[in-house]
Amino acid sequence: MEVAGSNKLQEETENTGSVENTASTSADITKSLAPEPEFYDKAQRYWSEVPATVNGMLGGLGYISAIDIQGSNTFLREIRVPGNKLALDCGAGIGRVTKNLLLPRFSRVDIVEQDHAFAEKAREYCSTPGAGGSGELDEIFNVGLQKFAPKKEYDLIWSQWVLGHLTDRDLVLFFRRLRQGLAPGAYFCMKENVSSSRKTVEDKQDSSVTRPLDHYERFLKEAGFRIVRKVKQQSFPKGLFPVYMIACKPVSKE
Repeated sequence: MEVAGSNKLQEETENTGSVENTASTSADITKSLAPEPEFYDKAQRYWSEVPATVNGMLGGLGYISAIDIQGSNTFLREIRVPGNKLALDCGAGIGRVTKNLLLPRFSRVDIVEQDHAFAEKAREYCSTPGAGGSGELDEIFNVGLQKFAPKKEYDLIWSQWVLGHLTDRDLVLFFRRLRQGLAPGAYFCMKENVSSSRKTVEDKQDSSVTRPLDHYERFLKEAGFRIVRKVKQQSFPKGLFPVYMIACKPVSKE
């Protein structure tokens, strides 16, 4: 599940609204959101109608994929991930990040993707030529992140353009579960749109939210992570939300 595009071009459109949420904790789910089952069901229905293509994953902005991958590659080089055996891609969609970022770096990559059509496409897409490296796509977990718990230890867990589909409470719980899925010295990295104000922005069309950067920082800390590096993605088209990459490690696994 990814989105960077047409419904994310600006912070206020007919489909979006600002939500005052400047002091949220894991107990504070944005009050204007639909009840949890409806919030998740609506998002699942939205994505079921999205084409299983790179352009579909990026909301009509498929042309930014190369710039995105380049920025992510630079970020991973800077943090120096210690292992290269096994990585996990959370909310992988059709495997765009898996194929172009993770498979060239890791021997095996697992993905989490609740949409069955996207997951099937990922198996095909990641087996076709086009990216360097000899890594293989391994397990596919067809489940939403609000229910996912890793059963392996990964050298890197990567999550991109999907966390806005989790409520605040489920986001913190998800972060906590990820801690148990990291090998010693491993990183959890997230890459997300952030709002440029101190408000959470709700998108009613795809049933997601765009949070301020400091909310993610606070939720990571609450879940027991420390932030190692934080970088803003460069060279994206004007009008998009700012996009930040955050690398972190569990406080208890240093």
